[in-house]
Amino acid sequence: MGGLEIAVLAVAFVVLLLWGVPISYAIALATLATMLVSIPAMPALTTEVQRIATGLDSFALLAVPFFILAGHLMNHGGVATRLIRLARAVLGGLPGGLAHVNILASMLFGAVSGSSVAAASAVGSVMTPEMSKDGYDREFGAAVNVTAATTGLLIPPSNVLIVYSLASGGVSIAALFMAGYLPGILVGLMLMGVAAYKAKKLGYGAAGTAHREPLGAALIDALPSLFMLFVVIGGIVAGIFTATEAAAIAVVYALVLALVYREVGWRDLPRIVLDASEMTAVVLLLVATSIGMSWIMAYVKLPAAVTGALLAVGGNEIVVLLLINVVLLMVGTFMDITPALLIFTPMFLPLAVEMGIDPVHFGIIMVLNLCIGICTPPVGSVLFVGVGVAGTTITRIVKPLLPFYAAMVIALILVTYWPALSMWLPGLLGL
Repeated sequence: MGGLEIAVLAVAFVVLLLWGVPISYAIALATLATMLVSIPAMPALTTEVQRIATGLDSFALLAVPFFILAGHLMNHGGVATRLIRLARAVLGGLPGGLAHVNILASMLFGAVSGSSVAAASAVGSVMTPEMSKDGYDREFGAAVNVTAATTGLLIPPSNVLIVYSLASGGVSIAALFMAGYLPGILVGLMLMGVAAYKAKKLGYGAAGTAHREPLGAALIDALPSLFMLFVVIGGIVAGIFTATEAAAIAVVYALVLALVYREVGWRDLPRIVLDASEMTAVVLLLVATSIGMSWIMAYVKLPAAVTGALLAVGGNEIVVLLLINVVLLMVGTFMDITPALLIFTPMFLPLAVEMGIDPVHFGIIMVLNLCIGICTPPVGSVLFVGVGVAGTTITRIVKPLLPFYAAMVIALILVTYWPALSMWLPGLLGL
């Protein structure tokens, strides 16, 4: 058993993707085709249905729909506007200031919403016209918005870190949340470096006070939004509540905040809940089918085969991590981050642990790597949102994106080979 099943799984999955089948259905059908090689039809169908159903039977996974709903409430509730004002107060007067404001606002909004798509939409819809009015090229502004939005997947709370915890077999969510802070900030700083260089070279946003906000007023206005970070993350780290309970608290807090800001009325709630439900359905269907594929990969011993192949090519940690990063960078160009984590974590994590790499550190490597993928064509989810918000096209945005890709890859290399970036905060807090 092994060779034929692995070949069927790989070929079926690739063919279905190339045929345009939605990825969740492609995963489910490829899994079923692989089962049918060695299992009769009825047991194969029954097994897949069982795996899909039991894959969602996780208390930790319940945090995902709550955080999605909280993100939607914040997206409509005026949180992004207030965080953008704060970012303007801090960075608005610098050369290329609006590009820096976009990045910092995305980091702040991503941190409180846990969603890169929400950050790209909420921040981009405000900052894109502002940058255009100030003379920034629309494609450059979109490139800044798209790449900056990914920082919210590293800076907690983050849905994808919860998904990695599930796929890894229970790595501490609190430790993953703390491990994401410094890498997320590093990515933001690297993007700011590129934005500053390009802004100076192209003459965008000369220094001045036109884009400065009064710091005191902006900070006071944004404090209620920022306080959610202390409530959610502080409660998890202190052991007061679990990530799932924290997500439920985030929903209540975001709802109260939106009503207090008077940006959301009671009549708006059904539409917000429906939008959040649709996104939740998409994410959880991906999770369920991906868990089924992870099971069949374990059944046909694919992780062991991959481990053997990687050890044969390079038997040391440096080479193996380089190979894993290259594979994930390629995977990220055609697969969304959630199914990629669920499928490839069981494949690569045992090898990483065998080589002495901490599972928390490896999780941050995987998430940062796949964050690059959601900014790249042809299927980058954040890329499509950023392009739509900016009113441009993917072909026109690719060239401005290249230096930002390079900055993210450099950040990935630093995070990969400098474990302290990920492990210092969890170690400091005893997680």
